[in-house]
Amino acid sequence: MKWIIAYIAMALPFGLLDALWLRWAGPNFYRPHLGELLAENFRAGPAVVFYLIYVAGVVWFAIRPGLAAGIPGGLGIAALNGALLGGLCYATYDLTNQATMKVWSTQVTVADILWGAFATATAATIATWVTQKVV
Repeated sequence: MKWIIAYIAMALPFGLLDALWLRWAGPNFYRPHLGELLAENFRAGPAVVFYLIYVAGVVWFAIRPGLAAGIPGGLGIAALNGALLGGLCYATYDLTNQATMKVWSTQVTVADILWGAFATATAATIATWVTQKVV
């Protein structure tokens, strides 16, 4: 039950944060920098698969160690591991695109890496705190 709570507690804040970011960044940041590369319409299928896998990875690599450390240090561990994992995952995507595509903005790469680190750290910390309180 603990891992189901951790998964849901991670998915909700991360989903909300990312939805807010993408709602703003899509038209105001990504489209101006990457216009011709972006699909006209959002494709939910690949996004859902990404979120299901990514949330599971954050539970394993950030929240699990945070819970194992206990209170109060566990929140810091979850935040640090979340930031490292988020930055690493988003860097993998963006730097690969920058290395292989004709057009890819360095501004997008930097912003995405920072966003991935921030959003993942924030959601992992929230999820660790919620799971500690509930379990």
